[in-house]
Parts: sequence; structure tokens; C-alpha cells
Amino acid sequence: MDPVEFIRWLITIVVVIAWFVFLLAWIVGWLIKGLPIPFLRVKKLGGRFIEDAVWAAFWLAMGTTVFAIIAYITSSLQLPMPQPPSMP
Repeated sequence: MDPVEFIRWLITIVVVIAWFVFLLAWIVGWLIKGLPIPFLRVKKLGGRFIEDAVWAAFWLAMGTTVFAIIAYITSSLQLPMPQPPSMP
């Protein structure tokens, strides 16, 4: 496997796992926050889970964008240079 392709594959796997963890934390946060229990601290914990999950989603989106830009730039630099024009 080409090292560039391996790094792209690795980045894709890490990003997919990170989005899955975000979704899981967001769901758990809403479940904890919506529990019908009288303990306010537990409900605040659910709110903190939700807030942390939203911040994680923001930084995941920013990081994914940066990785996409870097991948685009490196793939465009990897292309061979065109031949110079010749005079007939």
C-alpha cells in the first residue's frame, strides 16, 4: 500500500470513529438530561455532555476541513508538470 493512501485511509478511519463517539456522547447527554429524576447535578452532567459534544463536532469539522485542504494541495502538487510549449 502506498504511504499516502495509507495515511488517507487512517485519517478516514479516525474521523469516522471520532464522529461516532461524538454522536454517542450527544445521545447519552440528551438521555441523561431528560431522565425523570429529581437530581439536578445529574441533569447538569447531561447538559455538559451535550455542550462538550457540540464543541467536539465543531473541532472535528474544522480538523476535517484542514485535512481535506491539505490532501487537495498535496494531490495537486503530486501531478506531473505540463510540458512547456514548443515553438514550431
